[in-house]
Amino acid sequence: MEIDKKFKPNPELKLMEQVRQVLRYHHYAYRTEQTYCDWIVQYIKFHNCKNHPQNMGKTEIETFLSHLAVHKNVSASTQRQALNAIIFLYRNVLNIPVEGQIEPVKSKRFKRPPVVMTQNEVKSVLCQMQGNHLLMAGLLYGCGLRLMECIRLRVHDLDFERNKIYVRAAKGGKDRITLLPQSIKEDLCVQVEKVKKIHESDLSEGYGETYLPHALARKYPNAAKDLRWQYVFPSKKISRDPRMEIFRRHHVLESGLQKAVRLAVFRAGIMKQIGCHTFRHSFATHMLENGVNIRAVQELLGHADVKTTEIYTHVMEKNLSTISSPLDIIK
Repeated sequence: MEIDKKFKPNPELKLMEQVRQVLRYHHYAYRTEQTYCDWIVQYIKFHNCKNHPQNMGKTEIETFLSHLAVHKNVSASTQRQALNAIIFLYRNVLNIPVEGQIEPVKSKRFKRPPVVMTQNEVKSVLCQMQGNHLLMAGLLYGCGLRLMECIRLRVHDLDFERNKIYVRAAKGGKDRITLLPQSIKEDLCVQVEKVKKIHESDLSEGYGETYLPHALARKYPNAAKDLRWQYVFPSKKISRDPRMEIFRRHHVLESGLQKAVRLAVFRAGIMKQIGCHTFRHSFATHMLENGVNIRAVQELLGHADVKTTEIYTHVMEKNLSTISSPLDIIK
């Protein structure tokens, strides 16, 4: 994301309010806003709140990041996330360039193969689920969706005529197209009809407006109340948007599906460490096992580099019965 250097936060606001103002100006996701603010607060508290960040710099940043690696034992990705948040504070909010390369004690990065379920295990887990949780789990496995990609699906993302699902602003802000499984097509149609009834009820009560990303709300003033922009899996209650004084129906929380998957795995008696993302890993692996070209799988998953997709070739089931031991060959 390019930085608009002309934008400056209101100096009359407190520091964290300035951070939120700049994050929203650059259209960062609300989840990213929460994460960045949390890391910045931790950074300030680590230094006992004695100094304002503008009076600190490279040394203090390295000390904090090294503390995360040595004493908190965080992963490499978590340490990098903290670094990104702090650099955002200095460059975008305080307009202070951080001199020199940040070189903290780095967290160790372990490369582990993804946990993958067999097709029978997927079936066993799905058999222990019901309702919307079953439908969402079917989307995770049948389309290779990430958890939040499923949760944030809108009605217009479902193309029933072409059997496609449009994934908008996914990881890295990229869009892609994936499959719409025939086996859950009818259930999705029923779900859309439910959403339509909920939306009509909300409109009659003076609500019905949904969140629109970026500046779409200004560009298309009526789109927020259009059925096509409503979430496929709306929350049960209308709530206040934390970024503005507007009450509307958001999508369901991801924690509900996460708990349902954990319970289903337990009831299925599977001992693997399985979560929602395991369905995506299993989708990729099973597609490759069924002979689908790896480039096609790469596009369906939305990977920028095919090397990311190649990791699934290491966990594919291979027919070892056709391979001979070198000892058998020489005898």
